[in-house]
Amino acid sequence: MAFIGSHMTGNQYNTNKSKIDKVIFGVGAFENHGYHMPFGTDALTANLISEKLAERVEGLLVLPPINYGMSQHYNKLPFTVSLTPETTTNVIKEVLSEIVRNGIKKIIIMNGHDGNIAPIELAARAVKVAHPEVTIASLNDWWVAAGKLVPPDMFEVWNGLGHAGEGETSMGLALFGDLVEMEHAKGVVPDLPEFVDIKWRFDELTDTGASGDPSVATLEKGKKLEEAVLHVLETFIRKMDETDWNYGFKKS
Repeated sequence: MAFIGSHMTGNQYNTNKSKIDKVIFGVGAFENHGYHMPFGTDALTANLISEKLAERVEGLLVLPPINYGMSQHYNKLPFTVSLTPETTTNVIKEVLSEIVRNGIKKIIIMNGHDGNIAPIELAARAVKVAHPEVTIASLNDWWVAAGKLVPPDMFEVWNGLGHAGEGETSMGLALFGDLVEMEHAKGVVPDLPEFVDIKWRFDELTDTGASGDPSVATLEKGKKLEEAVLHVLETFIRKMDETDWNYGFKKS
């Protein structure tokens, strides 16, 4: 049985709370994803992966995703609604703190957006320092993790990377294909250095709202990406459950 928090009643929670020892929630964004993907792509992806994960492992409660994130670097493109870095950090921190207050000590953050990585780090570190007994884990960039597990020749352009590019569009086709308009899929592969990270504004990289090449995205690629991300998270949880979420030198 998958425990989906937003669907549960108080009675259902009280009946099942002895079975719940872990929480996962997504962190997304509301921003332009090219001409072909929904504005809520990042939150949709993070939440749907979390719900599918809850069907595979025991004791995992899925909380509603945070639908807004730090998207200021996308705000030249309509329709972007961004929180500031400070607000994003505080929202994540307060959600984590409330989870701890409710008695859960095993927490997973499923991130769907690049701009949230730094706020997640700051928020999680602060809560961990305040509550050393709590374990907080975060999958910061599913697109990197999945890219390492799928066949190396699966992607056709730019290693599948890009905002609303080949990989993300493929994942969208797998998770919410009815919301993707492939006839409008068009992107730009930006000329960026391999090792040095330029702090760009997104409108400097593309004039379509998408980077990479979403036109070569497919449902088949998306299913492989979906399974890769679920494998990463399921394997992590099962290994952590074996040690009651002890790690490092405490593991032994």
